[in-house]
Amino acid sequence: MSNPLLQTHALPPFSDINAEHVLPAVEEHLNTNRTRISELLGKFASGEATPTWESLIEPMDEWHDELSKAWSPVGHLNGVLNSDELREAYNACLPLLSQYWTEFGQNEDLFKAYDALKNSPEFDNLSVPQKTAINNALRDFRLSGIDLPADKKARYADIQQQLSKLTSKFSENVLDATAAWTKHITDASELDGVPESGLGLLAQQAQQRELDGYVITLDFPSYMPIMSYCTNRELREELYTAFVTRASDTGPNAGEFDNSQNMKDIMALRYELATLLGFDNYAEYSVATKMAESGQEVINFLNDLAAKAKPQAEREFGELKAYAADELGMTDLKPWDVTFAAEKLRQARYSISQEDIRPYLPVDTVIKGMFEVVSRLYGVEFEEQNEFDTYHPDARFFHVTKDGQQIAAFYLDLYARSKKRGGAWMDDCRVRRSTQDGVQLPVAYLVCNFSPAVGDTPALLTHDEMTTLFHEFGHGLHHMMTEIDVSAVSGINGVAWDAVELPSQFMENWCYEPEALAFLSGHYETGEPLPQELLDKLLAAKNFQSAMMTMRQLEFALFDFRLHREYSDSNPVTAEEILSEVREKVTVVPTVDFNRFQHSFSHIFAGGYAAGYYSYKWAEVLSADAYSRFEEEGIFNKTTGESFLKEILSQGGSREAAELFEAFRGRKPSVEPLLRHCGIEIEDAA
Repeated sequence: MSNPLLQTHALPPFSDINAEHVLPAVEEHLNTNRTRISELLGKFASGEATPTWESLIEPMDEWHDELSKAWSPVGHLNGVLNSDELREAYNACLPLLSQYWTEFGQNEDLFKAYDALKNSPEFDNLSVPQKTAINNALRDFRLSGIDLPADKKARYADIQQQLSKLTSKFSENVLDATAAWTKHITDASELDGVPESGLGLLAQQAQQRELDGYVITLDFPSYMPIMSYCTNRELREELYTAFVTRASDTGPNAGEFDNSQNMKDIMALRYELATLLGFDNYAEYSVATKMAESGQEVINFLNDLAAKAKPQAEREFGELKAYAADELGMTDLKPWDVTFAAEKLRQARYSISQEDIRPYLPVDTVIKGMFEVVSRLYGVEFEEQNEFDTYHPDARFFHVTKDGQQIAAFYLDLYARSKKRGGAWMDDCRVRRSTQDGVQLPVAYLVCNFSPAVGDTPALLTHDEMTTLFHEFGHGLHHMMTEIDVSAVSGINGVAWDAVELPSQFMENWCYEPEALAFLSGHYETGEPLPQELLDKLLAAKNFQSAMMTMRQLEFALFDFRLHREYSDSNPVTAEEILSEVREKVTVVPTVDFNRFQHSFSHIFAGGYAAGYYSYKWAEVLSADAYSRFEEEGIFNKTTGESFLKEILSQGGSREAAELFEAFRGRKPSVEPLLRHCGIEIEDAA
């Protein structure tokens, strides 16, 4: 039986990939690469060859691209089409990959070859991206423990393997806990207040399970309509309790998918890893590859933003409490009431809700409009492909062209479904790189979890969902619009993590521009664009409770960074302790003792955001300031768009993020545009 993961394909052969292919393919790729690397180093040792870009970096790049092409579709399928068989195969590979990359990072002969190239006369003649790739590689060798004695190298390898397993298990527990809870309702009166779009989805979920009535799940498209609109307070409390206790020691599935021990083990291992490499804590280890100069700079940044936003956030919550008491009879506002009361207040104040806008945002109209925005800015076109190898009927595939030539492609997978990881993300399928056959074009995966079409009604997005789509597309553009041919710093590769959200958050701005909304919207029945009256209300409500939202993000960021900064062997603080302390200082919305938010915080315990969640706010400062240049020069100004493309999007990680930003903006970033965009007014010190 031939194994598709061992064959060369321009794009993933999804329909041919089975779980049984995964482990044998990964093992063969890893063993082949080990042999190749050993043979290459043998040539250097014997004097048969010397380390040059062509003799060292290019073959290494080729071999790892082959490995990536085998593993990328496996990782993607594990996220979007999870099954017991695939999960088992995926997890079997994690320790093997961890071991391989640790061996690579601790290979002293390989390090010496890179170092020899860095110190050779040839280095001065290399391009800036090539030099950056080599400098980053030498940094990463040191961060992989290249300088450690043998026993500590072995311990480093062991830690990385354990962390790989634990973070995957954390993610699986969240997925399983989310899927484990459902509620079947046959009496429609229990769902009083839920709009037709929400009821349609709940009815469709019941039909898929061959049940009458409605089925509620903990997936976001099902969860949010209940929390936002349902007048049934007991149902909101039940749903809220199930959601905030996922994968924990309490709640309806208490202990069944509990991440408590996983978090403790992850923190202990991360601290040990950081100290093994000479850092005081994991936060300092994390910052070593980021824009921020130190952990203290991050803490100062977050505390400063919190101090600026908190007074307004407290006023906003005070207004919400007063409204809930006076108009809704809720004198004791509970966490499961906050979203409901906020939606009522938004409607009372601005006469608008997400549901009013939804009919004007059919998904195909929004996608077409999003393409138009990007086309006006960067001169690119998008062509949907009807014939491609797919893994699910929801998946779509597009080519990106410029001046008639294809420059990239991407998969688009928009809708929530069973066995699909929650949230939204972009990942790379293929990276732009120079090969013997020419330039390999970048390909991206763009994934969301929106409400699907219901009956004869097409999929309709809320404004929040449209903003999420633009956010992920911004990541995709960063990957696809690169002009760098060195894979290590091409697209999103090599970009400092606290700058990686700049292009994504930057794209969100067009979702609030009247000139863009004119073609981003169109009623699904009549094609009528968003009426001026609704547009005015949408823009008026843009910053509704924005300070409260800012404080919520700062709560997550401070919790993450402080936990990783303060945890040590002598001070093994728990997630609960740090979260409680952070909430005392920055949270304006009261919480409840049984809330176990941290048990499903996959960003930091299973994703790439450990001691890095602050990146969202850090990059938001950059994106708001970058966008302020468009506000000054015109939101569709082609010269400004070309400048952003040239200085930011096309450069990948080839130069320092701060250097790229200053090249575009002409100065260092300012926090003022962010505060202005969020409608946060700074109180005078006096």
